[in-house]
Amino acid sequence: MQNKTVVVFGIFDGVHEGHRDFFRQALRAASGQAELIVIVGRDEICRRLKNKTPEHSEEERVQLVAQEPLVDKALLGDQDLSTYQVLAGLKPDVICFGYDQQRLREDLGKWLKQRKQIIEIHSCKKLEVD
Repeated sequence: MQNKTVVVFGIFDGVHEGHRDFFRQALRAASGQAELIVIVGRDEICRRLKNKTPEHSEEERVQLVAQEPLVDKALLGDQDLSTYQVLAGLKPDVICFGYDQQRLREDLGKWLKQRKQIIEIHSCKKLEVD
C-alpha cells in the first residue's frame, strides 16, 4: 500500500509542543503510513494576516520545521494569498488544519471546489495541557 501525503500549513515561528501535536494529529488523520509535508507561510503573508513580522525569517522557519522528526518535507508557501500553487505539485491525499485555521480552511475549500479537486480534509484539536 502506498503512503499517503498529508499537508499542513502554518507560520511556525519557533516550533513548540503545540506544533508537534499538530504534526502527530495530521499523521493520524491519514490512518496509515504517511508522508508529512509542512507548508511554511511567507513573512509577508504573516504580516498581512497577523499584523506582525515573525521573529524568525521564512528561511529559518523552514529549516526549523524541516528538523522536526515527524516532518518529511518543509516548503515555503506561495507569495500571494489564496493561490495555493504549492499544492499543485504535491497532490496531497489529506490536508489538516489547526484549530485556529478556520479562515484558511474556508478559503482553501473554495479553491478546491473551483478546481473540482477532492482532498480529504481534517481539523486538528488544540493541544490540551494538564
